[in-house]
Amino acid sequence: MNAMKMKSMTKPSIKRLRRGTWPASKGIDPWPEGTKPRRRKRRRLTLAVLPTLLTLGNGVCGMASIAVATSALLDWTSEEQLFVAGLLIFAGMVFDALDGSAARMTGQSSEFGAQLDSLCDAITFGAAPAVIVWRFSSILPHRIAWAIGVIFALCVLIRLARFNAETGEDDKHEGFDGLPSPAAAGTIASFTIAMPHVEYLTHESETAWIRQVAEFTLGTCVYLLPVLAILLAYLMVSRLSYPHVVQQWIRGRRSPNQIGQAMFAVGGAIVLKEIALPLLFCWYAFVPAVQQWRRIFEPADADKLDASPIEAAAAEKSDHEQGG
Repeated sequence: MNAMKMKSMTKPSIKRLRRGTWPASKGIDPWPEGTKPRRRKRRRLTLAVLPTLLTLGNGVCGMASIAVATSALLDWTSEEQLFVAGLLIFAGMVFDALDGSAARMTGQSSEFGAQLDSLCDAITFGAAPAVIVWRFSSILPHRIAWAIGVIFALCVLIRLARFNAETGEDDKHEGFDGLPSPAAAGTIASFTIAMPHVEYLTHESETAWIRQVAEFTLGTCVYLLPVLAILLAYLMVSRLSYPHVVQQWIRGRRSPNQIGQAMFAVGGAIVLKEIALPLLFCWYAFVPAVQQWRRIFEPADADKLDASPIEAAAAEKSDHEQGG
């Protein structure tokens, strides 16, 4: 009995052996020389300061937008609250554009930054626009407005998750599969920014037909915005191609015709400044989709109709020579 007790007292504890804390005073070295295990050092995560701060600024704008849109303590009208909430979403878009550029310029792109960016995007471009849809569409039943906002937010989450799963580190970001979530959120926010200016025209404009058009626009947008939210949600999870406008215009070369179209667009935005923002965002969201849907139902020879007269004549001559 005593022998067994002594044996159990001198037998090293497995847990203490793993920790390497067996007392050396007993004169027992349980590990052969050179085989003592080392503790694994945890890899410490280091953060890129500037890109991380810009990304967090995006998240702060999204949370502030939600707080302003739903606050009952502010001495503002509902239109003023939604106006500021829309501006905060656009501020989040600025932060979202700057954080990626800052990370690439400083060579500090990382998986952590990409995941943090998606989480902040989910707040600013998913939750905040959903809250705006709830508050903006006061005429609709709460159940319908709530369902539309939830569908929009869930499609933003799906869009962000798919983007993270399918985008590699060497991607040039020249285009997108599906409508980008900042563009969808910007479309929703642009209406809240434009509505106070349109309402101003209803009672301050000296022209009668402008007042009538402004009143019609205000009444229509209450029903139009929920419908747009559903369409934008679908476009985000679709496989339709959308261009990266900033990248293509900065790095690419454009024909004189395209530059002329851009100049006319800028001129139209100046003339129709009250509704220019919603028109531009709706143009980006829906025109590429309509063009791609139209190609699906067009016949094979329809590409010749879109070509210039010289290109069409050259194509016809080539077909004639091949047929001869």
